[in-house]
Amino acid sequence: MTLSEIILKRRSIRNFLDKPVEKEKVEACIEAARLAPSADNVQPWRFLVVDDVQLRERLGEAAFSSIYRPCRFVVKAPVVIIILAHPDVVANKLGKAVQGTQYYLLDIGIAGEHLVLAATEMGLGTCWVGWFSKRGVRKLLDIPRKYDVVAMIALGYPDPKHLGPKKKKLLREILRYNKFDWK
Repeated sequence: MTLSEIILKRRSIRNFLDKPVEKEKVEACIEAARLAPSADNVQPWRFLVVDDVQLRERLGEAAFSSIYRPCRFVVKAPVVIIILAHPDVVANKLGKAVQGTQYYLLDIGIAGEHLVLAATEMGLGTCWVGWFSKRGVRKLLDIPRKYDVVAMIALGYPDPKHLGPKKKKLLREILRYNKFDWK
């Protein structure tokens, strides 16, 4: 597939086949993320892979109870990748103070997109999720406070019975040249 074909095919998958994902494919996805650019080349990302069935069940309780319950589908995926950030003082804390931008979150976004595109190329489905209890995840997995629990990516083989149409805005709705004229 070309990059354009991969981008067109990529979608958020919430239903997965009950089929394990090969470790080589998981590591190829992480490798794609590892190669992403980052502010001042800090590479603030860390990836914690949860593929143990019992641990995924416990993760479901810790991360997706109460108001976070709508995203509980994540633990039905054979693999859950927890994306952590280890922000750098200069590139991120100074950047936030001066620019008001947390650059490490941009870096994580780029790395995560590399990961989901690599997964799509290999026939895997993903869903990027940010709605979960960070405190619950931190406690369950004993993650030190110096790491920010940023996101989770559900990863597995998509269940073709649940693939609907991809709904995106048209280019003319989101693009302007030289002048802001959205109403």
